[in-house]
Amino acid sequence: MLTRRHCLAALAGAPLVASGVRAQSYPARPIRFVVPYAAGGTTDLVARLVGERMKEMMGQPLIVENRPGAGGNVGMAEVAKSEPDGYTIGFGAISTNALNPHIYKTMSFDPRRDFTAVSLLGTSTIVLEAGPSLPVRSVAEFVAHAKANPALRYGTAGNGTSMHLAAILFAKTAGIDLVHVPYRGSAAGINDMLGGHLPAMFDNLPASIAQIRDGKLKALAAAGAARSPALPDVPTLAESGFPGYAVEPWFGVYGPAKMPAPIVAALNAALVEALARPDIKQKLAAAGFDAKGSTAAELESLTQREYEKFGAVAREAKIAVE
Repeated sequence: MLTRRHCLAALAGAPLVASGVRAQSYPARPIRFVVPYAAGGTTDLVARLVGERMKEMMGQPLIVENRPGAGGNVGMAEVAKSEPDGYTIGFGAISTNALNPHIYKTMSFDPRRDFTAVSLLGTSTIVLEAGPSLPVRSVAEFVAHAKANPALRYGTAGNGTSMHLAAILFAKTAGIDLVHVPYRGSAAGINDMLGGHLPAMFDNLPASIAQIRDGKLKALAAAGAARSPALPDVPTLAESGFPGYAVEPWFGVYGPAKMPAPIVAALNAALVEALARPDIKQKLAAAGFDAKGSTAAELESLTQREYEKFGAVAREAKIAVE
């Protein structure tokens, strides 16, 4: 005979049992993979390549959904408010999960509390590139031209992105006056450069590497601490007269807060395996992206550290976005 104590114990354990059942059957339907940037950029390329491999492993498709806007905030807000059942995950980044909360006046989520870290995806390279309308072929020439032509325009894939940060820090370091032209993704800015309407961009390398290799755009320097293996002849900004300068964007997968640990483990295992595949690593490396998975705890630790770091950078540089 069940006593009141037995009934209460059974009820207390019910959520755990239900959670375990859900985790064992996961995934039972397609997973929505929110990319908070426009189609055709670095994040889109990575999401689709990795998503295809994860589909093979998990037995359900990952449906990539591009939700651009507000430097990635629109898409990641969608992830934050979703059910923590593993059927909505997001493509977070250094911008959305570390920088944006310090520069946007209004934020609908807190990256320290509103997400569950799943795995790092890897790092990319930001490149300072010039279009055919800009008569420079080196960083020194770019700086000289900018000083002779104040309010020189440059583009990025959006306000608050790591490219925007890289440009602000470079302009401050070099003592030049640059005017930011934010686009909704890289493709539109690249088209304007090719058409002679935009002098330069700070862009993620995978988005423009084809045009650089074809000689249509001039890569002046990489913004990271080391040269990109995809463009070994292009110096870093540190090598170009600005020692100590380095901005290295990272990307990771996040779910809504309070996702069950077994579901996080399932997603993490599929992501890490996909990112370790030689064919995927090779394709992404050729595009200028260094694929690298991690544990969920490692991504969470990185997020917290970078949040604090870029808060200090944003305050010092007085970066603000409406």
